[in-house]
Amino acid sequence: MKREAFVERLTARAFVVPTSEAEEDGTFDWTSTTLVTVDAEGGGERGFGYSYGSAAMVPLVGGLLADAVTGLDALAVESAWRAMQRAVRNAGRPGIAACAISAVDVALWDLKARLLGVPLVRLLGAARRSVPAYGSGGFTNASVPELKRQLGEWAEAGFQRVKLKVGANPADDVARVRAAREAVGRRVELMVDANGAYERKQALEQAESFAELGVRWFEEPVSSDDLEGLRFLRDRGPGGLCIAAGEYGYEPRYFRRMLEAQAVDVLQADATRCLGVTGFMAAARLCESFGVPLSAHTAPSLHAHLGCAAGPMAHVEYFHDHARIEELLFDGFAGAHAGALWPDLGRPGLGLALKERDAERFAISGGTDAAVA
Repeated sequence: MKREAFVERLTARAFVVPTSEAEEDGTFDWTSTTLVTVDAEGGGERGFGYSYGSAAMVPLVGGLLADAVTGLDALAVESAWRAMQRAVRNAGRPGIAACAISAVDVALWDLKARLLGVPLVRLLGAARRSVPAYGSGGFTNASVPELKRQLGEWAEAGFQRVKLKVGANPADDVARVRAAREAVGRRVELMVDANGAYERKQALEQAESFAELGVRWFEEPVSSDDLEGLRFLRDRGPGGLCIAAGEYGYEPRYFRRMLEAQAVDVLQADATRCLGVTGFMAAARLCESFGVPLSAHTAPSLHAHLGCAAGPMAHVEYFHDHARIEELLFDGFAGAHAGALWPDLGRPGLGLALKERDAERFAISGGTDAAVA
């Protein structure tokens, strides 16, 4: 165990991984996903962190953030976390800067755990051995047979919850949800995600139809910035249907505003966006104080540890794109077993390392997000 170590170097890289086919949700479509990784070196160890978003994070990590944390105590991660936020004051913290800080913060926590020789979940304080996960995909451009196949496979693999996207073609949504219910049966909880595609009254009408099909989770029925609209749907919607939002929160104050507005039944947070491990655990403490469950958005390899450490945790999203990328590129990817995520307690930190040879063909330079062949 290292008793004294300092952050010596940060290195960031970007990789654009094409999707297996074009994907679409209620408000966006894409053909690739950008992964940004960060290595934090100090005390003879190397911590690994990552985020999903834009390659524009790379120069930010190598410039402002590296200047802010280099030379700091590698065991005092919150000090580095605060220094990074001060450093981006004039660059703008929400969005790209927050994601860059998130990746560095994750790398620093991983470095600390490696220096101490313990898994990250034990360093944070484990609240449970495993955390439930839900299969997430069901993109709006998938055919009904494709939708039923994907969700049905998750149900067969032991997931007790599965989620599909809605909102791109509202007239078709009830039929697609009905097909999803046929695929997974009555015992599997069905969840829908509109990505903010509906207007308030339209969302309420859809909620009533979805509830008749046993849907228990309605994510971002309206824009997550419309706190009054979320509260309207929470108050007026069918009993037993949870309203969820929060995945685009970049700081604890965002989550506090959402909770104070009583806008959600379940708060979502994403450690690759909300200022890393430190920000995610702050969101968990807020949920604890407001008596609201927390759900982790995407990035299952990271959230397996955080989900087992956060007290008010409901589940972790096992998002199709991120699970595929992490299995492809991360040594130490554990995957889901019987619908749950189990951190590897035999490896220090997150237990992850980049598969350099496999990742090389996806690497990009120059800060662009154009997909590479």
